[in-house]
Amino acid sequence: METGKATGIAWRSLVTLAGAVATSIAVAAAAVIAVVFAATLVVIGFMATALLGLAAFAFRGRHAPAAAASGDPGLIEARHMGGHSWVAYGWNERR
Repeated sequence: METGKATGIAWRSLVTLAGAVATSIAVAAAAVIAVVFAATLVVIGFMATALLGLAAFAFRGRHAPAAAASGDPGLIEARHMGGHSWVAYGWNERR
């Protein structure tokens, strides 16, 4: 009956070895998935930052002060992105 006991020990060793290999493969796959997930979060963060930057430019241009706020109906004020402004008086009067 010693042969049966030796066979059981051999199978137990083989199963233990197979379990260790399977565990190693699972750990390596989990590490790869974690790196992919982290890279995905970084890309999403960059895209969110770009979106917020574009939104800030859009709101900055939208909330520019109106020329009519000065109280002079004959005043025209034109602005461009550089921040300089030009003022024209009497542009519609004939001379």
